[in-house]
Amino acid sequence: MTTPTPTPIELPEPREAGHDGQPSGVPGRAAQARTTLKRLVKQTARVPALRPTARRLAPGLRQARRIWRRSLQLRMVTITLLCSSVLVGGFGYLIADSSTTSLLTGAEEDAEGQFLKGVRDATDQLKSMPSAESPDMPRQVVGLLGTLAGPGQGSVVVSMQFSKERVNLPGGGDGLSWPQGPNLDEVITDELKDSITKTGDYYHQYVSANLKDPDTGHGRTRTYLVYGSPVPAPKWTNGSVELYYLFPVDTEVEVAEDIRSTVSFVGVALVLLLGMVTALVTRATVSPVRVAARTAQRLSAGLLDQRMVVKGEDEMALLADAFNQMAANLQRQIVRLEEMSRLQRRFTSDVSHELRTPLTTVRMAADLLYSQREDFDPASARSAELLQAELDRFEELLTDLLEISRFDAGFAMLDSEPTDLVTVVRRVTERLAPVAERVGVSLELVSPDPPIIAEIDPRRVERILRNLVGNAVDHGEARPVTITLGIDARAVAITVRDHGVGLKPGEDKLVFNRFWRADPSRARQTGGTGLGLSISLEDARLHGGWLEAWGVPGHGAQFRLTLPVRAGGRLSGSPLPLVPADEVVVRQRADRPEVPA
Repeated sequence: MTTPTPTPIELPEPREAGHDGQPSGVPGRAAQARTTLKRLVKQTARVPALRPTARRLAPGLRQARRIWRRSLQLRMVTITLLCSSVLVGGFGYLIADSSTTSLLTGAEEDAEGQFLKGVRDATDQLKSMPSAESPDMPRQVVGLLGTLAGPGQGSVVVSMQFSKERVNLPGGGDGLSWPQGPNLDEVITDELKDSITKTGDYYHQYVSANLKDPDTGHGRTRTYLVYGSPVPAPKWTNGSVELYYLFPVDTEVEVAEDIRSTVSFVGVALVLLLGMVTALVTRATVSPVRVAARTAQRLSAGLLDQRMVVKGEDEMALLADAFNQMAANLQRQIVRLEEMSRLQRRFTSDVSHELRTPLTTVRMAADLLYSQREDFDPASARSAELLQAELDRFEELLTDLLEISRFDAGFAMLDSEPTDLVTVVRRVTERLAPVAERVGVSLELVSPDPPIIAEIDPRRVERILRNLVGNAVDHGEARPVTITLGIDARAVAITVRDHGVGLKPGEDKLVFNRFWRADPSRARQTGGTGLGLSISLEDARLHGGWLEAWGVPGHGAQFRLTLPVRAGGRLSGSPLPLVPADEVVVRQRADRPEVPA
């Protein structure tokens, strides 16, 4: 006799500690999770009714993301908890499922043996009952059920079902049971009956029934393993008899629930313990790193005497000792370099001051020779002119060296006053106009309606513009130089644009280095010292402003000076663009794909 596939009872699934069934904690999907979170926040913000909630949650989400990025210990503990939850939950589920299956399988084997024996006994006894219409039939069936249940069977209920049309049973029912148990209509389901009728073989099923206590009236849910099978009755004409055994499995179910609860509790405790262990281990590892980071920050802030505390002889102690040695070496080198820099600045300042006296004497003699050059022969007269020109350049170089030494020593002071920048720019262009005409360069001034008033040091700003315009004249290739002024509520800007040789990539930062020249072989028209742009950059920084350069080989260069309108103000932007508008148009046309005719 074959057994059809049993229908298992639906028992509660094991609770997985800390596991939600989603692999969101897998490290390889962290970027995808962050992208999804951002997209959800943006979509939520688009809904008008949810915008206040999104605004309230946005600072918290940003703070949580910042803490997640900055805390290695938090990431390690979180990843450990997620991974351990998945592993412990999986193992716990397997253990609980295996234990439940073993318990129920054992109960099914015992119940199936008892049920099959009862079917055989019922078949033998029904053969001795001549007719189903006998008046004594109910009594004989009850006696048969009592025999099948038998003493020592516990709370096993045996039921026999008949057809109403052929058996006259007490109470008009269609079946009898022994002893009294649950309502048979709740336990013996239609699915079980249909399976027996269709297959003609025995079948079993788990069923839960709600029983009421006759004394208290309170309901109690019990689980039964129900076996059913047709019983042959050859002597009964048109007879139909079905035998059912109801085995209570509450004990097995409760044991299975206890196992699941125990596994769940142990799993949660194990995950929490792993999290605590991970937190302690990462804390012991991360703490020295944090101390090293704080010490490094203090060292970078200038506190060169900061050191780490060395404890023990392990790897962290070796790290701390190596860090302290590195800090000591850096301190010695920095002190040495600072001393060398101080001596260099002092030497430059002393030499510059000491050169003043012999330069004055030489200047007096050169002026005398220059004033009488007409009485000299041509060679001597030319020598007097060259001497005068080189003395002028030497004097400018000496002045620039003194100014650089003041910047290096931190003694440069800003004398700000409200000044019209248009007047300053015009004064610079008028002074450099003869030099520009000599090389064929025209100076063009573009400015809004004057005046343009800003709190600046006019002497320093004029020096910046003189250096920028002179540099543009030197490298302008006999093409126009445009000087543009702009102003907004917080800043003023001046750009100097030439169309000469331009700058190669990377040279926009090198142009402000001391004594740097793009082409050392080029002849200078203004007799610069090589320190002009360096001093201009320091003057711009002293104002709290910016001095920037842009250039493309063959397209010229543009320098932009941006200064705050009020002394001590902070800049957030510039009224004028660094890249010229004509170059932007050229680039857009070059990037635009050609449309075939």
